[in-house]
Amino acid sequence: MTEDASIFAGGGGEGYGVAQRLLLKYGNRHGLIAGATGTGKTVTLQILAEGFSAAGVPVFLSDVKGDLSGLGAAGSAAHKLHEPFMKRAATIGLDLQYRAFPVTYWDLFGAQGHPIRATVAEMGPLLLARLLELTEPQEGVLNVAFRLADEEKLPLLDLKDLQALLVFIAEHADTISSRYGLVATTSVGAIQRALLVLENQGGTALFGEPALDLADLMLTDATGAGRINILAADKLMQSPRLYATFLLWLLSELFETLPEVGDPDKPKLVFFFDEAHLLFDDAPKALVDKVEQVARLIRSKGVGVYFITQNPADVPEDILGQLGNRVQHALRAFTAKDQKDLKQASETYRPNPRFATEDAIRDVGTGEAVTSFLENKGIPGIVERTLIRPPSSQIGPIDPALRAQLMAASPVRGKYDTAMDRDSAYEMLRRRADQAAAEAAQDRPAPADPTSPWQRSAAGEDDGLTRARRYDGGRGGAAPVERPRSSGSRSDSVTEVFAKSFARQIGSKTGQAVVRGILGSLFRKR
Repeated sequence: MTEDASIFAGGGGEGYGVAQRLLLKYGNRHGLIAGATGTGKTVTLQILAEGFSAAGVPVFLSDVKGDLSGLGAAGSAAHKLHEPFMKRAATIGLDLQYRAFPVTYWDLFGAQGHPIRATVAEMGPLLLARLLELTEPQEGVLNVAFRLADEEKLPLLDLKDLQALLVFIAEHADTISSRYGLVATTSVGAIQRALLVLENQGGTALFGEPALDLADLMLTDATGAGRINILAADKLMQSPRLYATFLLWLLSELFETLPEVGDPDKPKLVFFFDEAHLLFDDAPKALVDKVEQVARLIRSKGVGVYFITQNPADVPEDILGQLGNRVQHALRAFTAKDQKDLKQASETYRPNPRFATEDAIRDVGTGEAVTSFLENKGIPGIVERTLIRPPSSQIGPIDPALRAQLMAASPVRGKYDTAMDRDSAYEMLRRRADQAAAEAAQDRPAPADPTSPWQRSAAGEDDGLTRARRYDGGRGGAAPVERPRSSGSRSDSVTEVFAKSFARQIGSKTGQAVVRGILGSLFRKR
């Protein structure tokens, strides 16, 4: 890698500045692509993805409108924009060669790409609470559920695992509250309803196995070009909170998993976060603080994060200050607020004596931008008016037949296509319920099992799923089925016997909390 290895972003003709290049050694210093709708943000994202891929850097991006799927096909002289592209290429001194790039298509719903999943345990309570829009008390109950699952070795893989555990918690709220603090059944019910809404939005497809292996996002092809991972997000965008939470989970997993690499000569991965405002809309301060920590620390893992949004004001100031590579397309100033945002945006650039930055941001046309890339020693470059280079790959969506062909040749073909449903919390709790119901019906004590507090209930009464609750296909919505109780005489009721046994068990555990979810290591003391 040469000292000045870079990505050519654009250049200038009359009235424009010098050629603008993003230095690969500063590619992990993050960036911003901003501008009003229709000003060229998608094409800018496309040419930067092309540049990183050509330099051997894998890329992950979300295809919100379907246009970016064209990265897998070469541009064509038959395209209506061919002549304008060639004219611009000549103006900025670019020898434009059409070519396709190695792509891997992904889709949470499995329709336009390989399925992509995470387990409930990997997602963690903080991000799940954000996804479900829980209140603080409800988030506390969710944390109890995760803690209980850890201590009792109940794997939380998909939503029916979490639903089954919530049913158990609701039925034994008093006993569990004595160990973990108040667990209100009303909060459990609110979480269950939120999970139902998530299911209706298609969120079930996100959770399960096989879970995504992050190494599959960091592949290169036989020529050494970085693979461009394209997440189909046109349908996903109908559930914007699910979209933002998934991308934030993926970013946090990269942070927690990848090793420190210091200052590499080029990034290990570049992550484009389109529609970035969705990440910050109504986000609690604690979550925004963690995102800011990610942005500050993940660059040492060799990951560059590029936010794409309409207005720089959509990004919190502490995060905006860490975005060193910037492409600012036109901002319109129709209202007093627009004018204020325009002025603030212009003040974040290193001024150029040849023009007023505020005027330039307002006046640049489609396919033009005000740019500033980090120079040697990481110094922000002087702002320049720039003609963005044309892409080498296809503008617009890819043909479905070609998409299918590329998926068939994908290095992860077949790895994620079939969902797994291995033994986990739902199955474990259901077996214990079945066994306890059978033992209660026979009116005999349950065998002692030092590893299962639910099976140590005296006289084999209810094992923790009181009244042997059945689940409607794992959805947790069915009414409990009443089992006849034994007529044997005992001094304690079923619930009392179980409560005593269970309280002794959980009371004896030291049970350090498993910190998981977004930036688990950041919650630990450093």
